[in-house]
Parts: sequence; C-alpha cells; structure tokens
Amino acid sequence: MARRSRLFSLSALTRAYQRNLKALVRATRPAPAKRRKAVAAKPLLKDTPATARRSAAGAPRAAARKPRSVAPAEWVAGVAPGPAGARRYHLFVPPGLAPLPGETFPLLVMLHGCGQTGRDLAASSRMNRLAARERFLVLYPEQERVANAHGCWNWFERRNGKADAEAATLLAAVDKVAKRYPVDLSRVAVAGLSAGASMAVLMAALYPHRFCAVAMHSGVAPGTAESAATAIAAMHGRRDAHLPVAILPQVPTQAAAAAGGTVLGAAQPAALPPLLVLHGDADGVVSVRNAAATASLWAQTLGARAGPVRTLQRGQRHATQVTEFKARGRTVVALREVVGLAHAWSGGAADHSYSDPAGPDASALVWAFVARQFSAKK
Repeated sequence: MARRSRLFSLSALTRAYQRNLKALVRATRPAPAKRRKAVAAKPLLKDTPATARRSAAGAPRAAARKPRSVAPAEWVAGVAPGPAGARRYHLFVPPGLAPLPGETFPLLVMLHGCGQTGRDLAASSRMNRLAARERFLVLYPEQERVANAHGCWNWFERRNGKADAEAATLLAAVDKVAKRYPVDLSRVAVAGLSAGASMAVLMAALYPHRFCAVAMHSGVAPGTAESAATAIAAMHGRRDAHLPVAILPQVPTQAAAAAGGTVLGAAQPAALPPLLVLHGDADGVVSVRNAAATASLWAQTLGARAGPVRTLQRGQRHATQVTEFKARGRTVVALREVVGLAHAWSGGAADHSYSDPAGPDASALVWAFVARQFSAKK
C-alpha cells in the first residue's frame, strides 16, 4: 500500500514538472510576427479617437468602412380636423431625406378623383418615384365616403358652403404636416385629377397666398357649378366657366397703422399662383372645353396674354397642343391639350384605372412647372 502511494506521488510530480517545463519554453520562445502585431495593435483600438482612426486606416477596407445606412421611404398615415370634419391623409417622405439644420423641402398636395383613393393616385401617377429623385414631400388627402358616396371632392357644393369647408380642411392638413415635417411653406403646390383638379383650383383661388403653383388635370373651373345638378352640366361644358372669389388676407389699413391701431381692413387681393392645365381632347367625362375656359379666365385675372399654339410630341406618345399665357415675360398659365387622351392621368402607370401610359408624362410636367416657380420667387 505504501509503495503504491509513493508511485502515485512520483507520477504526479513528474506531470507537474512537465507542465512547468512547457510553460517555461513558451515564455522564452519568440512570439510569431502575426501574434506580435495583434498584441501591439490591441491597445490602440481603445486609445483616443484620432489614434483609432489611424489604426483603422491600415485595416482592410471592408472592416474599416461600413456602408452608410439610408433611411427608407415613409408612407405616413394621419388625420387632419377641419371645418368639413376630419379627413385622413397619407404623406410620402422620400428615402434618405435627412435635412441639415434649418433645411426645408417642397410639398406637393395631390388630390385624387372620383372612385379613387390617395393610394390609387400615387400608384397611377408614380409621383412618389419623382419625389424620391427630386427630394420633395407628397401629401395625399383622402375624401370620406360619408361626405361623398363616390369619393369625389365636393368642389361644386358652393351654395351650401361644403366646398369651401373642404378646401379649408385640406389646408389644415397642409398645416399639420408642415408642423411635423421640414416643409417650406413658400414652396407648396397643389395638383389634382378630375374632381381633385377642380378642388385644387378652388384651394388656389381661395388661398392664393398659400400656394406657389396649381395644376388642374381634367377638371372644371370650380366657380362654374354651385350644386351637384349644375356640376354635371359644367362637366359636359354646357355652363359658362367662372372662378370663385378669393379669400383676401386681412392686413391693417394705412390709417390704422399710422395711428398705431390694430383695426383690420380690406387688402389688395393676392395674385393667383401660376396654373398648369392638362386635359385630353378625347375625354368623355369632362369636356376639354373646360380646359381652355379655365386657362383663359386665370390668365385674364393675371393680365396675361396667349402666345401661339405649338404642337409637341415625344416619341410615340400622344401629341400635345400647348398654349402659354405670359405676363411681363413670364409664363403664368400653361394649357396642354393632349390629343387622343381620355379621362385619365397622362403618362401614368399601365394597368391602373384613370391612367394612360401612352400620354406625355403628366407627373414630370407638373413637377417641372412647379419647380420653375421656385426660381421665379428668388
């Protein structure tokens, strides 16, 4: 028993000696170059930011520079209360829209037609794709079926005040969006299709100081009808076109200002914003006569005169008859009558209702017209 115990102790000592010998050899052996580099570089990663940048510069590119993440596009839902009740909306925010301090962006309001939704108009017009490239926001208000069973904006209900109430509610949606997002209120434009086009013109006529431009695609001058019954006749071109009276911004009168008072009086009416009119001459829902009538009325109000009619055509797309109305050398009204276009968004996406891909690109035309007004304001 004693001998077994001595043998066990001897073997344990032998194993301990061998372990210590191996540790001694490892400690005295020169470290490999790769190992020395790793050990030397390790404390540099925890040093100052400048040192960290220098050490990272020698690392492989994939490890030193990570791809910069871009914020995805947003489709934001919201609700805006107003005189006509609440109206839902969607706001398209382009991807990677990271404003610098104090930077703001244009806003385009897009109003859908009857039987459509804001999402439908976004898909058929493909305006969001353009907004992503040009970096502007797009607001798509939504008409409630309770307010109109067909989803039409009530641009014609001026006798009972419903049209003006809806215009004010849509303006409230613009203001709500502008409070939450970096919107440049001097670069807000409104456009629409069919009933949305008429409502767009109504908004621009009632609040001309709030919009830098307006585009009417296949619509009717909003002062031409006062009720649903007269709207049908107006759409068919059987009523004389009229524009609504603008809401004048109230400013202190000269006498009150001189006396230091705050009495408000009538102001000079704000000039109407520039207008782009697009319409198809094969439109069987809204007569193309409304296009020329609206353009002429708007131009007359702005003191503009019509230039010669030009015919433009790009590739195999529908030809366009273009008339520009100018005042003081500036185009303030542009009329584009598209040959062969029915009641549809010109140049829109295929396989969508109220969309004709064979026409000139209305979205590009609208944005080009709107963007020209930015430089005109400078």
